[in-house]
Amino acid sequence: MKNDWAPYLRSILRIIIAFLYFQVGSAKWFAFPAAIMPGGGTAAVGSLVWFAGVIEVVGGTLFFLGLFTRPVAFILSGEMAFAYFIGHFPHGFLPVQNHGEAAVLLCFIFLFLAAAGGGPLSLDRALEK
Repeated sequence: MKNDWAPYLRSILRIIIAFLYFQVGSAKWFAFPAAIMPGGGTAAVGSLVWFAGVIEVVGGTLFFLGLFTRPVAFILSGEMAFAYFIGHFPHGFLPVQNHGEAAVLLCFIFLFLAAAGGGPLSLDRALEK
């Protein structure tokens, strides 16, 4: 039996993940919807966290729209791998020890979508037609 919902669920996965991912970047850049930096406020311009915020805001927006989905997903997957090994791995070997579960999950969701594409509800698909 053919599963007609699978491509649409892939699009929904992409949109929800992008929405969550964008929020982390906007919190670093604009302290919106909440200030998450130590001491509140925003990340220092030019810092590693600020550049991560750039990737998360710009990449999250493109990913949400489904524009350049595959290359953007690949870059975002790399950022999450980088974040895991820089920010979490030094605090313990396993993700449950170092609180890196979200980074690992996002890394592999992005990697999957880099291979599978963003689904039919995307600007990539609209531009193909």
